[in-house]
Amino acid sequence: MALGGNPVFNGKNFRGATQAPPAPQAYGQGSYGQNQYGQAQYGQTQTGWNPAQQGMTQDQLQDMYNRPAAGPADTGRMTYDDVIMKTGACLGAVVAGAAVTLVVAEGLAYMLMIVGALGGFVLALVNTFKKQPSPALILAYAALEGLFLGGLTRILDGIYPGVGLQAVIGTLSVFAVTLLLFKNGKVRATPKAMRFFMIATIGYAVFALINMVMVWTGAVDSPFGLRTEIEIFGIPLGVFIGVLAIGLAAFALIMDFTSIEAGVRSGAPQRFSWTAAFGLTVTLVWLYVEIIRLLAILRGDE
Repeated sequence: MALGGNPVFNGKNFRGATQAPPAPQAYGQGSYGQNQYGQAQYGQTQTGWNPAQQGMTQDQLQDMYNRPAAGPADTGRMTYDDVIMKTGACLGAVVAGAAVTLVVAEGLAYMLMIVGALGGFVLALVNTFKKQPSPALILAYAALEGLFLGGLTRILDGIYPGVGLQAVIGTLSVFAVTLLLFKNGKVRATPKAMRFFMIATIGYAVFALINMVMVWTGAVDSPFGLRTEIEIFGIPLGVFIGVLAIGLAAFALIMDFTSIEAGVRSGAPQRFSWTAAFGLTVTLVWLYVEIIRLLAILRGDE
């Protein structure tokens, strides 16, 4: 499994659930002195399994033999369908929260945006480090993030009309292309790529923190901070940073897919499909924020 990426999938509970179980012994392979292939030891009488002794008829035995084997869903194991359904529920909560801040009065929308940002951050930490996934808390996180994204979209779309829809289309496009490439085996979370991702993510986080402090303290006039205050060959620094951040978010999706694949293959308990849905939602929220910010910077001269 891809470690070092989304902290949601790196928690010890999800990692423990996705570790492959011990390989079973080959048929007929036993320890020294034990029977193999159901054969009796020397000097002992061999007795077979008699269905009549178990109170079963031949027809009942044949019916049991003809039944299909139990699948992962029947045994309470995590499946791709579970992850898809629960991710859809999370994204539905995001859309519902965003719709609220898009239709209420402007002043209330900004207040709800702040509540969503702070509440979403708190619930993100709670859900990340919680021992067992809680569907209610995960859906609450998604709804709060929706409040934040709806307020952010309302502000930027009011200044630069159309960036909200463009950001939605861009996010869905990146997600679809990334999933297609991963499914076809074109991209994988290799150790070398993981090391680059970790270094780049730490560097980006340091820059974002410094930039945020400078904006809050009034050291820079632009609401985007150093992203638009500094230019390289006439191009705002935020364009280069934005492209890098979108690339990091896209690769984070690759690592999320890798973790989900490991969970399904190892037969992780079904409840961890909520963890997978939560992890995907976190990454998609990050991706959307980076795309809409980049679009706003690109249209900053209008």
